Amino acid sequence: MNFNTTNSTFRQLLGNGLTYKVPPFQRDYSWSEDEWDDLWQDMTALFEEDGEPAHYMGYLVLQSSDSKRFDIIDGQQRLTTLSVMILAGLSYLQDLVAAGHDADNNTRRKEQLQNSYIGYVDPVTLVPRSKLELNRHNNRFYQTYLVPLETMPQRGLHASEHQLRKAFHWFKERFSQRFGRAADSGRCFAAMLDALVDKLFFTVITVTDELNAFKVFETLNARGVRLSATDLLKNYL
Repeated sequence: MNFNTTNSTFRQLLGNGLTYKVPPFQRDYSWSEDEWDDLWQDMTALFEEDGEPAHYMGYLVLQSSDSKRFDIIDGQQRLTTLSVMILAGLSYLQDLVAAGHDADNNTRRKEQLQNSYIGYVDPVTLVPRSKLELNRHNNRFYQTYLVPLETMPQRGLHASEHQLRKAFHWFKERFSQRFGRAADSGRCFAAMLDALVDKLFFTVITVTDELNAFKVFETLNARGVRLSATDLLKNYL
């Protein structure tokens, strides 16, 4: 099988102009409050006095032919949730700016974090270039409302779009509870996020063709709760 394996932090995954795409027919976003809370507890435990130095996020299976643009074969729920969590944090910073709390510095923090972990605005076309593209049911909502931090509708959404909206508000509430609305809240939030991206690490398996991607995906999911024949066939096709 033609693949390589590395360990990467979340910062390394999103650096050097790398971009990620969830293939159109991969599963829709499906994490709920149970998974969000588990992730939040694991992350905040890293900052306790006797906390672990890092948190292992498991395997990512990626497919790429150029080592710059990657299809996410396995791991889209985790990467999507981390992206939504960061966007929730950016919205929290935006609220601090609107309330006049260290507005200039928090504006700069928001812009820098957005460029580093979400994407950037093309200086010529002024079109946002996102580091992550979701599947066919979720990408429009992600790019239209979440990435630009626009007001999100509550009706007329797919179930998975409702989950993305709920995840965003869930994490934003956690940041608000943890850091409050003080003059140094934005600095404390940015310090946590800057440390967190180096504390979350993945085992990244990168393959170069569809057949090897399917073989790795099938093997990794052959333990625990098995995927249905439909899930496996859909992934293969």
